[in-house]
Amino acid sequence: MATKKRGSAHWTGGLKDGKGTVSTGSGAMKDNPYGFNTRFEDAPGTNPEELVAAAHASCFSMAFSMVLGQSDLTPGAIDTTATVTLEEKDGGFAVTKSHLEVRATVPGATEDQVREAAEGAKANCPISKLLNAEITMDLSVA
Repeated sequence: MATKKRGSAHWTGGLKDGKGTVSTGSGAMKDNPYGFNTRFEDAPGTNPEELVAAAHASCFSMAFSMVLGQSDLTPGAIDTTATVTLEEKDGGFAVTKSHLEVRATVPGATEDQVREAAEGAKANCPISKLLNAEITMDLSVA
């Protein structure tokens, strides 16, 4: 069974002076502004790397919960922050890394069980598989 989700973007103008909006098919995000200034100059709005980071953090957290559940463990909480790195490479730009910072509370689990589940989720969540970048992780088990 395939699941399809949609996102859309609208852009007007040139690269540095142009403006865009980005939306999700569900309507959870609608017409959020993005542009050169939100991507490279920290202006208010979003950017593609921030959206990829949010997708990776949320995907990993769900996969981590699933892998824990396969060992009859239920997380009390999983808090994940993904930091995506965009850098110049081969005459252009590339997303080269995604670093996951994870804090997990898993009642009844050993630290080894939590670490094993986190590594499995990092390697196998669909967004990790999508990214052709180095994916690193720091995990703290509470």
